[in-house]
Amino acid sequence: MALRRTLGCAVRRYSQGATKEWLTEDFLDSLRAVVGSANVSTAAAVLEQHGHDESIHRCCPPDAVVWPQNVEQVSLLATACYSRGAPIIPFGTGTGLEGGVSAVKGGVCLNLTQMDQISELNTEDFTVAVEPGVTRKALNSFLRGSGLWFPVDPGADASLCGMAATGASGTNAVRYGTMRQNVLNLQVVLPDGRVLHTAGQNRRPRKSAAGYHLTGLFVGSEGTLGLITQATLRLHGIPEATVAAVCAFPSVQAAVDSTVQVLQAGIPIARIEFLDDVQMGACNCYSGLSYAELPTLFLEFHGTENGVDEQVQATGEIVQSNGGSDFMWAREQEACNQLWAARHNAFYAALALRPGWKAYSTDVCVPISRLPAILVETKTDLLESKITGPIVGHVGDGNFHCLLLFDPEDAEESQRVVDFAKRLARRALAMDGTCTGEHGIGLGKRQLLREEVGEVALSTMQQIKATLDPKNLMNPGKVLL
Repeated sequence: MALRRTLGCAVRRYSQGATKEWLTEDFLDSLRAVVGSANVSTAAAVLEQHGHDESIHRCCPPDAVVWPQNVEQVSLLATACYSRGAPIIPFGTGTGLEGGVSAVKGGVCLNLTQMDQISELNTEDFTVAVEPGVTRKALNSFLRGSGLWFPVDPGADASLCGMAATGASGTNAVRYGTMRQNVLNLQVVLPDGRVLHTAGQNRRPRKSAAGYHLTGLFVGSEGTLGLITQATLRLHGIPEATVAAVCAFPSVQAAVDSTVQVLQAGIPIARIEFLDDVQMGACNCYSGLSYAELPTLFLEFHGTENGVDEQVQATGEIVQSNGGSDFMWAREQEACNQLWAARHNAFYAALALRPGWKAYSTDVCVPISRLPAILVETKTDLLESKITGPIVGHVGDGNFHCLLLFDPEDAEESQRVVDFAKRLARRALAMDGTCTGEHGIGLGKRQLLREEVGEVALSTMQQIKATLDPKNLMNPGKVLL
C-alpha cells in the first residue's frame, strides 16, 4: 500500500481523528430537520461509499451523508455546518481521479445527485441550466430532437456540475473547448450559506467584461470554495455530418508529428486521440477488435458533407506524408459509436492487462510543439523503469495519460510508479506545461501545484480561499497544502 500512503490520503478510521465537538446528536437532528430523516445517513457502508472516488487514494469516509433536494436546503445545511465548524464535502457521481471526495478531516458529505433538474433551455441562444444531479449523458438525451448537444466528454458519465468543479475536459476539447469555455454562469452556495450567482442571477450572455470573472474562479475549484448547485452551459449545434477514422503509424514520433501538422494546417478536427502500441493491444483484447498494435490516432471530423470531405482529404495527405496507414473509416453513427467506445474503455482495457492490479492515471499537458519530445521521452522512461503504462491522450490539446499498472502489495513496484509519475509531471513543467490537464489537483498534486505556479500565485490562491472560506471547512485538504 506504499503508493496510496505516498500520494497523501492519510488513513482515517471511524474511531480516529481529532475531537469533533460539532458531531453531536443535536447537530445531526438539525440536518434531519432540513432534509428529513430519510435523507441523512451515518451507516458505515454509506459513509465508506462516499469516502472515495475512482482514484487510488485510500477511502476517508465522512461522518454523515446528507441528500438535499434543492438549493434552499443546501444553503441551510451549509449554514448549519458553518455555525458548528463541520467540514463540508460535495459529492456528485464519484468518478473523479484525484481523491477529491475523500473526507480527510471527516465532516458532512452533501450528495447532490437528487438535485437533477434541467431548466431554462434556450434553443435560440444555445444555453441550458442544469443541477448537480444531471450527468453528461442525461443532458444529451434530454436535448435529443433539439438539434443541440453538449460536447465536453471526459469519458465517464460524470455530473456536469462536478465537471465544472474539476475543470473537466475530454476527447472533443480540441474543437469545442473544455468546461472553462462552456460554463456561462454558476449558482454557488458559499461556506456560510449565502447563495452566489457568479455572473449575476439569470444572466447568460455569450461574453461579458463586467467585473472580476467569478465564474472562472469557481470552475476548477474542486469544491474548496463553495458548492455548485446550478450551472448554465453553452450548447452547440449537432453537425450535419460526422466521420470517424483510425490510422496506425510506424512510430510515436510519426503519429504526434501528424497531430501537430493537422493543427498547424488549421483543419477544424473534432477529435484527435493517441493510443500507443501497448494500449492498442489492450483494446484489441478487451473489446474484441483487430487493429494493428502500433501507435495509432483515432480521429473524428464534424461539419457539412462537403466540409468533412475536405477535412478528410487534407488530413489524409498529412498522415501519408508521415508514413501512416490508410484510414479505417466509420460514417454511420453506430459504427462511430463502436469506434469511440473502444477509446473510452481504454482505462478498463489497460486494467485487464494485469487482473487484480491497480492503475494510476497521470494527466500532464504541454504546449503542442513539445508533445513529440515528451511522449518519446516518456516511452523511454517507461521501458527503463520496467513499468507497464499504456499511453492514451487528447493529443490535440497536448494532454495525455499514462495508465500506470502496479501490484498494490508490492512496495518496491509501487514506489517506482510514484517516482515515475513525479518525474513525468516535472518533465511537463520543464517543457512549460502543467501537471494536470483535466483531472485536477485533489490530494496528490498539491506540491506539484506549488512548483508549477510559484509562491506568489500560490499565496494569492490561499488568500482567496481564506476570504471565501475563513474556517477552512469546504473540502479541506484538497488543492492547497
